[in-house]
Amino acid sequence: MEQPRILIVDDENDLCQLMKTSLNKEGFTMIETAGSVQEGWQKFQDFSPKLAILDVMLPDGEGYDLCKKIREVSRIPILFLSAKTDEVDRILGLAIGGDDYITKPFSPKEVAYRVKAQLRRAGLYTIASEPSSQPKSAINVGSFSINAEETEVMKDGISLELTAKEVGLMACFLRNPNRILSKETLFQQVWGEEFYGADNTLMVHIRRLREKIEQSPSNPEFLRTVKGLGYRFHGK
Repeated sequence: MEQPRILIVDDENDLCQLMKTSLNKEGFTMIETAGSVQEGWQKFQDFSPKLAILDVMLPDGEGYDLCKKIREVSRIPILFLSAKTDEVDRILGLAIGGDDYITKPFSPKEVAYRVKAQLRRAGLYTIASEPSSQPKSAINVGSFSINAEETEVMKDGISLELTAKEVGLMACFLRNPNRILSKETLFQQVWGEEFYGADNTLMVHIRRLREKIEQSPSNPEFLRTVKGLGYRFHGK
């Protein structure tokens, strides 16, 4: 598997180099950096990264602006970095297409592990030290299906435009049709970390997913909330 290319967009050069060094130690060497929205967009087009790390506050705009431009042409995982800790900022970052939101100050090693988690969800990274398991096979549940690599979800034979997180959620639901999955279970399997009460993070992604798979998102036919317990995907 080709090594994933990573783009870091942050106007703090020292921080860029710190993250780059941390990612290098984890085996990621194909990394480009940029210090502005304009430069980041140019690097994105020239470098074709498989994952982007975007600072929210940039000299010529916001990382949100760059995220919107990327989302017009790509579904690569996007991680936001920000000194803003308000919940509304986190929700905004996720709502416009981000897959993760990390607040400053942070550990560069934490960023590296979050990068790994996102690339795993996108089917772009495997851990060599993990014990081998039986090959996965494609899953079909009613009108939905997901390929063996768990990178593409289809409805009625048509590929859905989903983010990496949304694909991860669909993989969980299609592997467990008609079963209630708790918020804790979904967070651990899709985010790769312990659930810490981030209800809004999960709710934002569930809402966005419903908008893409349901005819009436406010009255879901497939992905239903089980009050106090979690979510259940009804396979038909």
